[in-house]
Amino acid sequence: MVDQEEPARFVNRWGDTSDPAPGSRGSYRDTCMCFDQRKPHPRARVGFHPERQDTSALSWQRLLALIEEAAADGREEFRPLAELSPDERRQIITLPVTIAKLTAVRHLVLYGSNLVRIPPEIGAMSSLEEFTPYTSYRLHWFPYEITRCSKLTRSTVSTRALYGNYKLRAPFPRLQRPGSSSADRLDRGDLDPHIWGATTIRSCSVCGQQIKQTELRQAWISLRVATDALPLLVNACSPQCLTALPRGAGDYIPTTHAGGRVDQPSPDYL
Repeated sequence: MVDQEEPARFVNRWGDTSDPAPGSRGSYRDTCMCFDQRKPHPRARVGFHPERQDTSALSWQRLLALIEEAAADGREEFRPLAELSPDERRQIITLPVTIAKLTAVRHLVLYGSNLVRIPPEIGAMSSLEEFTPYTSYRLHWFPYEITRCSKLTRSTVSTRALYGNYKLRAPFPRLQRPGSSSADRLDRGDLDPHIWGATTIRSCSVCGQQIKQTELRQAWISLRVATDALPLLVNACSPQCLTALPRGAGDYIPTTHAGGRVDQPSPDYL
């Protein structure tokens, strides 16, 4: 008897992080309702995700340990979510600032994460060449500091989840203006992430200097980073640093802006 040919086996490039259904029981990520990721609604109003990371959770402690291990052994590919259980992955909504230690990592894989923000310390990953946060549907923007990864040339991002993406032109959260009552009461070590996009802002995204009290200026800019045009949040210390920013990516808003009901190019909706 001739044995039947064995069916082809497909290898999961991203590790064992398959998700039965976002938001369902057993899922490792929550459903995002910020905006419709299927149809364009560019005039809708959105805000930053309000969640705060539970740093007392065992999943967070495990992630800290994984980063220390990766930094110690100098590994070039880092896929931390594959080392966590589904429940643990669901508890991770940002990354620790210690990712700055991962200077040898060339490929960062965050496939299917439950992340809502990434810390600016990603800019210290000086060897990063490839970035894969694909199907992280709650990750709508990135810190401007990612532009410091000068070797980054390849990325795989779920475009429809991004603010201002060319397919849907999803709206941007409105940023606080300098001199506003919220800015005057600013405690940069304990911020409301729903308003500021982070719980801590200390350094200028552009020059790296410490931002003094009441001097924080936030702005949006969409730039080509590796393979994709990404919406980047800039935390600047002065008008001069904002002026020093490059022109926005083609077919996107060409200048910095404060979000809200801002005019965008027409969506390329299919």
